[in-house]
Amino acid sequence: MKTRTIGFIGGGNMASSLIRGLIASGYAPQQIWVSDTNQAVLQSHAEHLHVNTSTDNQAIIAAVDVVVLAVKPQILREISLQLAADICRKQLLVVSIAAGINQTSLAKWLGHQVAIVRCMPNTPALVLTGATALHANPNVTGPQQDLAENILRAVGLTLWVADEAQLDAVTAVSGSGPAYFFLLMEAMESAALELGLDENAARLLIQQTALGAAKIALESAESPAKLRERVTSPGGTTQKSIETFQANGFHSLVSKALHAARDRSIEMSQQLGAD
Repeated sequence: MKTRTIGFIGGGNMASSLIRGLIASGYAPQQIWVSDTNQAVLQSHAEHLHVNTSTDNQAIIAAVDVVVLAVKPQILREISLQLAADICRKQLLVVSIAAGINQTSLAKWLGHQVAIVRCMPNTPALVLTGATALHANPNVTGPQQDLAENILRAVGLTLWVADEAQLDAVTAVSGSGPAYFFLLMEAMESAALELGLDENAARLLIQQTALGAAKIALESAESPAKLRERVTSPGGTTQKSIETFQANGFHSLVSKALHAARDRSIEMSQQLGAD
């Protein structure tokens, strides 16, 4: 596929991460456009990333081959209706990274013939280690699917789901997931301080341990359960702590938390979606 010109409507943190990832992977800054209502944001993008900028969304649409909708979900309906005619006329691929807005709503606002890929990235994309699930509507061609995947792969792992409803589960698992690990790290740090470690030592040990555990899991073909068993010596300290977690309903609590996040994702789609 020939090089495509990519436009970002919204220049916030996630858009900035995608732009940085694209440039780091060899994409020419001259092929990237970004719009935002904040002039300081645009100035920063122009000075540091050397991409094209504009406060005019229509100008962005006129210049690009694919548009990434990276605005807050609360204003996506307004933006979509504003750009629908131009997007339809140019037959652009639309990639949405707005949380909670499903393809039914996007199609109603943009036009039912528009090729739409809905994505659920997560915040580690900010450091190019994100996990993004994608779903394409029936209008998306094979080359367009490849293009959307290449954009999101610039900031980490990508995974296609066959059913858009699975994105609600993805939201619960990886979309909200970083906060779960931060919560565990927060609790471990508090306990470490109680055990007599100073804050710097506790934080560094916990951060490196989290990184090491994730690296082992990524590089192993074994399940997390098997990996846990391998580092849990019978009668040892790790077994004692694991038994304490399990006796206090750890697995059940995690399940309840993820179900709550999934349900909230569905609720948000209903609240923010098409009238």
